[in-house]
Amino acid sequence: MKASEPAGGGLFGIEPAFKGKVRDIYDLGDRLIIVASDRISAYDSILPTFIPGKGIILTMLSAAWTRWLQEIPHHIVSTEVSAYPPPFNAFPRELGGRSMLVRKAKRIDLECVVRGYLAGSGWREYRASGAVCGITLPKGLRMSDRLEEPIFTPSTKADSGHDRNITIREAGEIAGRDTALELRRLSLAIYAKAHEYAAARGIIIADTKFEFGLIGGAIALIDEVLTSDSSRFWLADEYEPGKSPPSLDKQFVRDYLDSLGWDHNPPAPELRGDIVRKTAERYRLALERLFPEINIERYMR
Repeated sequence: MKASEPAGGGLFGIEPAFKGKVRDIYDLGDRLIIVASDRISAYDSILPTFIPGKGIILTMLSAAWTRWLQEIPHHIVSTEVSAYPPPFNAFPRELGGRSMLVRKAKRIDLECVVRGYLAGSGWREYRASGAVCGITLPKGLRMSDRLEEPIFTPSTKADSGHDRNITIREAGEIAGRDTALELRRLSLAIYAKAHEYAAARGIIIADTKFEFGLIGGAIALIDEVLTSDSSRFWLADEYEPGKSPPSLDKQFVRDYLDSLGWDHNPPAPELRGDIVRKTAERYRLALERLFPEINIERYMR
């Protein structure tokens, strides 16, 4: 059995309540155990090849950022397997480094996206309309240009398929006007603080997305936080306005799949060994630059 993928899709016979593209969620009533596997997805398909250590890196990043953002309410209870209830505390090898015990929240069905630079779907939308999610931007901006001020560009939250970029007004129709405005305030504040921290360590956070939920009626940060799967990280020394810098995520995977001519319909093809290695290196580099004090070797097996 691989530590990144428990046998039978569950943990020694314990089936998850929800199995996502990367994470498996075990429901404990008022709490959850979230396990990040080494699975990787692209174009809405889960690939048959794992990226070694990916789940550990994502979990360690989320936990580190959440500790650093200590003034922001969040759902994490513990990442120490010994603190988990039985029978989960009996699996330190399988769960160590890649899991967290969290309080259950009522999810707010929005992706809270903050963009500090013009990239990805924001760049495509700007080229077509001069605006992103209803926010008109100055003319003449180039790909990857830094925006004068970061912008909040929410999207729908889809359990399957693609999310859809929406305006703040539409976000208010989903979550309520006051809640949407508070989510915008929190998201922009977190991004500004994290961007400054990362920049001092040679990493640009071009954009990121947050998820929030209600715990006891109060808004709390949930799911993953500022990871390579939820953010676009660039190395500062690779950044050049007008060009698309390589990101510290699965871009090697996307580029490789595109080179194969795959039509993006399942089943997804296997990944070559060098693509797996390069992708793992980019994920790891993000953690090493941002939180060099974290030693993931204790969890790598």
